[in-house]
Amino acid sequence: MEIRHATDADVPDIQAIYAHHVLHGTGTFEEDPPSVEEMFLRFHKVVDHGFVWLVAADATGVLGYGYYAPFRERSAYRFTVEDSIYVRDDVRGQGVGKALVTRLIELATAQGLRQMIAVIGDSDNVGSIGVHASMGFHMVGTMKSVGIKFGRWIDVVTMQRPLGRGDSNLAA
Repeated sequence: MEIRHATDADVPDIQAIYAHHVLHGTGTFEEDPPSVEEMFLRFHKVVDHGFVWLVAADATGVLGYGYYAPFRERSAYRFTVEDSIYVRDDVRGQGVGKALVTRLIELATAQGLRQMIAVIGDSDNVGSIGVHASMGFHMVGTMKSVGIKFGRWIDVVTMQRPLGRGDSNLAA
């Protein structure tokens, strides 16, 4: 498995992975899969602003993807990013997600960022919660029943990990 920066050519595979999660999972609260064109716009909104979008790939194609983007738009949040990870259904539980999170942490730290937030759909999403916990994220809180999908109310779990010097000083 190779972890590399995503390219425009990866967007159709990225869209297919995400569409599966939209249609079958509660890790995202979207209910209608975005088109390839929409995913292309989302991809460029991240990378064109200096943030990172990665793919994990092997001979079978894209196994998963992950990116980080601003946690919030206000300038005070400029050192905090939110990660997002999605793995192809047939390779879940094989270390793809953890490899992507590991590399995102490395790149965000090198970029001088100080905090990474994981906003995880569904408190029953033990895979994502476990991967993030194993990478040093700690539980910040759970917002109960804030979304509804597949006829049930779904929680959102927030986890956080310091990067580099974290909040040890104000100097960037």
